[in-house]
Amino acid sequence: MEEVVILEKVYGDRSGFEKLHRKLRSLLGDLEVEWKLSATTKNWVKVSLKGEDEEISANLVREEFGEVPYSLKNVEVGKTYRGRFIDLGKVGYGAYVDIGIFRPKPKDALIPLYYLKRTFGDRPVRQMIREFGWVDNLPVEVEVTNVEFGAREVELAFSDKQLKTIKNWLSDGYDKLFITGTISERVEEALIKTGHGRDVKRMEELGLMETLLVLKKGTQAPGIIKAIGPHLKGAVFGAIKFE
Repeated sequence: MEEVVILEKVYGDRSGFEKLHRKLRSLLGDLEVEWKLSATTKNWVKVSLKGEDEEISANLVREEFGEVPYSLKNVEVGKTYRGRFIDLGKVGYGAYVDIGIFRPKPKDALIPLYYLKRTFGDRPVRQMIREFGWVDNLPVEVEVTNVEFGAREVELAFSDKQLKTIKNWLSDGYDKLFITGTISERVEEALIKTGHGRDVKRMEELGLMETLLVLKKGTQAPGIIKAIGPHLKGAVFGAIKFE
């Protein structure tokens, strides 16, 4: 038996499991292997593989979806990781990101306030979260800047690629919605049901259960949330709003 904890989480309406099964069917369909999906620590998804081709299948899964570092000792300074915002707004000294550290005990890494202020200007972290549309579980690419093994502390910065993306989101003049906790297909259904498909310039899958909607000029995020919200139970919305 091979087990891989991949860089996806399933939570909210849990529709991600079915979507993941479909992806695995197309990835592993021709191989002699059976798989089982389960949510592990902090909703990260574990893929358990069994059969003649379990080893090659595990490698294909790692290649396709990535794998968490599991242990603090595997975390390297200067290396880039794909994590998720967690417990946003609970503390004023930065923003926590879960990069998948389970041992010696589960540990989130911190994007410290001094870095956020240096990068985005002098304002409180909760104001940044609100204005930037950040919500828990939003995937972010981060670089480890410091690891204190004794204190078990990990400090992060956004990767150059992620920083460029965030700055672009904040400057292009289009209202945006970040929707977490449901798959993009359900977001699309809600837009069609409510007749708001025409208000969307672009839809982007940020993760298995995380979607970005870039709205057309003149379309405002709060109106779209009000319309599609009731159709997306368990989903959480963040918005970037331009006046």
